[in-house]
Amino acid sequence: MTTPDLIVRGLRVLTPEMKEPGPAAIHTSHGVIMAISKFDEVPPGIPIFNAGDSVVMPGLVDTHVHINEPGRTDWEGFTTATRAAAAGGVTTLIEMPLNSIPATTSARGLREKLAAAEGKLWVDVGFWGGVVPGNTSELKPLWEAGVFGFKCFLVPSGIDEFPHVSESDLHVALQELVKLRAPLLAHAELLRPIERAAAAAAKNPPTQYATWLASRPREAEDEAITLLLRLAREHNARIHIVHLSSASSLPLLRQAKAELAAISVETCPHYLIFLAEEIPDRGTEFKSAPPIRERENREQLWAGLQEGLIDFVVSDHSPCPPEMKQQDTGNFLDAWGGIASLQLSLPAVWTSARQRGYSVRNIAEWMCRGPARLAHLEKYKGDIAIGLDADLIVWNPDATFRVEPPLLHHQHKLTPYGGRELAGVVEATFLRGRRIYEAGSARLGGSATRGEFLSGPIGSALKRDTP
Repeated sequence: MTTPDLIVRGLRVLTPEMKEPGPAAIHTSHGVIMAISKFDEVPPGIPIFNAGDSVVMPGLVDTHVHINEPGRTDWEGFTTATRAAAAGGVTTLIEMPLNSIPATTSARGLREKLAAAEGKLWVDVGFWGGVVPGNTSELKPLWEAGVFGFKCFLVPSGIDEFPHVSESDLHVALQELVKLRAPLLAHAELLRPIERAAAAAAKNPPTQYATWLASRPREAEDEAITLLLRLAREHNARIHIVHLSSASSLPLLRQAKAELAAISVETCPHYLIFLAEEIPDRGTEFKSAPPIRERENREQLWAGLQEGLIDFVVSDHSPCPPEMKQQDTGNFLDAWGGIASLQLSLPAVWTSARQRGYSVRNIAEWMCRGPARLAHLEKYKGDIAIGLDADLIVWNPDATFRVEPPLLHHQHKLTPYGGRELAGVVEATFLRGRRIYEAGSARLGGSATRGEFLSGPIGSALKRDTP
């Protein structure tokens, strides 16, 4: 057997075979897990990281992150985003095709994004391509260049470089995506219900959160999901619903998932944590699209997670400069709709999950294994098993901290989590067996500790390429 170059061991290691975390030692060599032994079964002379009573879990996989470089690096760039990811226990992320300039809607756009990210990655990063009107001829080149799938909007995205698609656009695109066996990720809101609701909502003060909530009704999501499920049946397509906020769609999804194996759904921490009833006037840091909804809706989302109707939880990290949040006017209708949360996803979800009786194993399923399956990375990421990448996080689920700007590695520190007390402190993050974060401060070592570009699942093999 190859001699390990690092052993990470602890009293609360979570592996697939364990119902609850227990004592174990993880032996790694050249970035891969080569063995998992009893706690005391370690050869002499090998560096050991002792996690003690803290949990050792797979590194988080976040498949919904907006990084905005090139073109809008002042919103968030690869250096700050991936450093924040490392500090939050995220070892793999898949970046969305907007809001960079150019958007990732062509192979040329992907090449520009790769060039912009070169030498700046603290964690492993892959990319989604985009479906926009008129770019069907670009889908195959993007797929062959290594994207993991394709994202579209059914309503205006807020970004000129990424227009939304119509139903006819989707019919054309899905014919190509089915040939490629590539998934379609969809922002599921339809414009017509929003236009009807927005006219009425505009009569109310724009500084009240209720005005924004009323302008993006559940019907917009529910009707969009109905459309997408119909298209999935017609084309036998693989469709993933991003950032589900409307629990009214859960019955539709229950029926569809019983019939269609290729339907998956995600939600986000802010929909599981916050309540529309508690968002203050002028609190534009809470604005997202779709919006954060009411208490009853939130509890139904948790029930959907437990039932498996919602497959996993990812951040939808969508930052912007603070002035775009209209903090001076408090105008919800004019503010940018996105929440900065990449570094905080694990403690945010854990804080609420443990209050409901969920376990660390649930967190690993929702934030590691589930997202890895969406990206077809389950043979490499998302679990602690022999042959997988040695992507590990050590975190204390019982320790708490207060969210303050100095702790955050995001480009901008404005977040609705500011000032909140959260449980779950990340103590160390390992990327392919190399420690990239420790003791509350991100620390980047030599080139071997840097993240790599991940290429999508063409054929069945994962390729790691540099541009």
